[in-house]
Amino acid sequence: MTGWIAIVVLAVCAFALAAFWQRLPRSAWTLFASALVFGLAGYAWQGSATQEGSPKAAMAQEPRSGEQMVDTRRALFDASDPKPDYLMLSDGFARRGQYDDAAGLLRQGLADNPRHAEGWLALGQALIEHGEGFVTPPARYAFDRAYQADPGNPAAPFMLGFAYLRSGDAREGRAVWAQLLAETPQDAPWREDLELRIEALDAMINQQMRAVTGTSQ
Repeated sequence: MTGWIAIVVLAVCAFALAAFWQRLPRSAWTLFASALVFGLAGYAWQGSATQEGSPKAAMAQEPRSGEQMVDTRRALFDASDPKPDYLMLSDGFARRGQYDDAAGLLRQGLADNPRHAEGWLALGQALIEHGEGFVTPPARYAFDRAYQADPGNPAAPFMLGFAYLRSGDAREGRAVWAQLLAETPQDAPWREDLELRIEALDAMINQQMRAVTGTSQ
């Protein structure tokens, strides 16, 4: 609990710093606050404030992040669709934090099922976790294949954008989401949420640029 309190305090301090010290325009306060909330939500999914500082050790001891990863991905697909055996088996490894083994099973299954969007997305996520949170070229390829297999489902590009944000590459994450938005129909139920997330990212990126410029001057 103490760890979570520290994280929330840091988020509040970040907002105060941007709003008052960096003079973030009042019109951008809501967007910036939304971005902070989104970041905390992402941390709740991917991290744990009570774990030790070593990601590898914590992952080996506590598979909860793998559990959350699998559950989050499954929520983005129709639960009534049958899951192939290789995906079920790989999910079991992923839930225990054995991402390399999960990825190996997924590669074998996808060789015979190259149009399985959820399998490609699961592979992309497993490769990112195995790579300690970084979006490697093989992981990016898996996300792209997931979207090509089911272009009507925004799950793959949305999760890819989130992965870039998590790794600290806000610009690349923003670019992925902007491309998704350009391909999203006007009446898509997720369009408004995506627009708000991109606006929040823009507010943060612009504020960072102003802060850097002001410091350099």
